[in-house]
Amino acid sequence: MRLRVAAFASLLALSAGAGAHGDAPAAFEVLVFGDPQPQTAVDVGYYRRDIVEPLVGKQHARLGISLGDIASDAPSLYPAVKKVDAELGIPWLYVPGNHDIDAGANDDASSLQAFHRAFGDDTFVRKTALASFIGLDDVVAMPGQKPAYIGGFRPDQFGFLEKTLPTLPKDRLLVLAVHIPLFEEEGRDSFRDADRERLFALLRDFPHVLLLSAHSHAQRHVFHGKADGWHGAQPLHEYNVGAACGAYWSGMKDAAGIPDATMADGTPNGYAVLTVKSGGDYALAWHNARDAADAQIGLHAPKVLRQGAYPAWGVYANVYMGDDDTRVEYRVDDGEWKPMRKVSQPDPDLLAENARDDEADALRGYDRSPEAEPSPHLWRGALPTNLAVGGHEVEVREFDRWRGEQRARTRYRLDAASP
Repeated sequence: MRLRVAAFASLLALSAGAGAHGDAPAAFEVLVFGDPQPQTAVDVGYYRRDIVEPLVGKQHARLGISLGDIASDAPSLYPAVKKVDAELGIPWLYVPGNHDIDAGANDDASSLQAFHRAFGDDTFVRKTALASFIGLDDVVAMPGQKPAYIGGFRPDQFGFLEKTLPTLPKDRLLVLAVHIPLFEEEGRDSFRDADRERLFALLRDFPHVLLLSAHSHAQRHVFHGKADGWHGAQPLHEYNVGAACGAYWSGMKDAAGIPDATMADGTPNGYAVLTVKSGGDYALAWHNARDAADAQIGLHAPKVLRQGAYPAWGVYANVYMGDDDTRVEYRVDDGEWKPMRKVSQPDPDLLAENARDDEADALRGYDRSPEAEPSPHLWRGALPTNLAVGGHEVEVREFDRWRGEQRARTRYRLDAASP
């Protein structure tokens, strides 16, 4: 286990565009990658071509963070991953994940030797002019047990936090980067409650905290409150970041030979950008891999319905950065905007892909797309059937917390039919 405190505020201030008189930048961007997770050299190639190469020379970030599972139980790939990340030409921070645990480790204390050799410390702080970044190994290895790991922290990490946190300014953003989410799915015991509560107590007096996690190969926003043991002045925002590898580099390959990699919640694979602002403020954005349109909404609707049929069918909007408070609306043929209803069910597009895999007589890819799971950011609106025969345009808009209004369009057709 290794801990380190390092300040590179001067380097980051210069690279982030500090003013001519040395004043702090007004804002800077951070690339956030969840779960690159290559298992083979072929996967490293996907990672390079799908995620990193399109950003080289085109992104404005001045720092990068990978939130664990740097490789998929394949530490021999660490040098290749580091080489790919280095193409971006910015400082890069690495947090370990459960797939970074050494094979054959006897205990948690010795479970990250390969990670330490490749990337350095598993627990660290980086201080910049606008924010403090703390990386924490939150994977407690339990060799020989089932499960073989659980979310939590070591005693020495709490000692590190108790020593470090009082030195950090409270008027700046404090970013905590971990792998395993601190929230738990219903019915699952994935994080040690006592460790979560102790961490929350240490962070309580910080007014500007953002928690970044990965691991789930899906994405969502969770706002921790009193029921979760958080007693800060404002809810604690945890952004569970989608995976760079998506659903483990699975699915049909495109014309470039790269797997589709859509995640089980229907979110395309990609990466996030954190914009750090003065006064502890921040903004977040998700970017689908190699998506020139930068789509924020995935739409699904039937192609054709019977005119006059009972309106039992609808348009679905997967709002990739949506949360419980996101406002999502739709209209047909430039009509009145109507609210869409948030639903907890799988993305219909991914369900259709599952069906195509089921019906295929041969493998359609190396690994098929993941089984669709209920998405935490899916909305539905009923499609009217009392309109004229012919095509109709459906427009959906959502109001993103940070990027404002986002829109998407699709079409369906009404046909006349007789019994």
